[in-house]
Amino acid sequence: DARPDSGIFRRQKVMNRLVSFSLLSRVLHWLMAVMILGMLFIGVFMAASVGPDYHRLVTLHRPLGIAILVLAILRLANRLRSSVPPLPDDLPPLVRRAATASHILLYGLMIALPLVGWGMLSAGGFPIPLWGQSVLLPPILPHNPVLWSWLRFAHTILAFALFGLVLVHVGAALFHGLIRRDDVLRSMT
Repeated sequence: DARPDSGIFRRQKVMNRLVSFSLLSRVLHWLMAVMILGMLFIGVFMAASVGPDYHRLVTLHRPLGIAILVLAILRLANRLRSSVPPLPDDLPPLVRRAATASHILLYGLMIALPLVGWGMLSAGGFPIPLWGQSVLLPPILPHNPVLWSWLRFAHTILAFALFGLVLVHVGAALFHGLIRRDDVLRSMT
């Protein structure tokens, strides 16, 4: 049965109020959290490495970026078709708007960063292997060194923005879980 309230999509309801995300939403969230944190650290170490370590990190970075892109699109589709638990009624309107804006930015960055990276490699004329040399992605932009330089800068800035937004997201989750002790953090765990 593929109805939203059955099987993998079953949600606990209290007085018709959704109190947790679906299992699929939670699995995608935590899988992507690990992947994105790993990707951010791989990117930092990649930028600070030379020689064989750099090439090993690049070999991880590219397919992980594409996997994040695919999962982010899947996650966005799931988010658009699924109900989400409401925020606590006593949250001020500005905090509610900030929460909504931060989620929109997170989804935007989860999709934009891999696309900018893919475009950067395309503009640089670099092959984009997923695993080994057996599966190559097609270029999405023409070879252009100036565009490559601009996209590399944009990729770095967007990565720092994502890192900062992840820190804010974790801070907000901890605030809800440890200080407010409401159901916000519990809804995703």
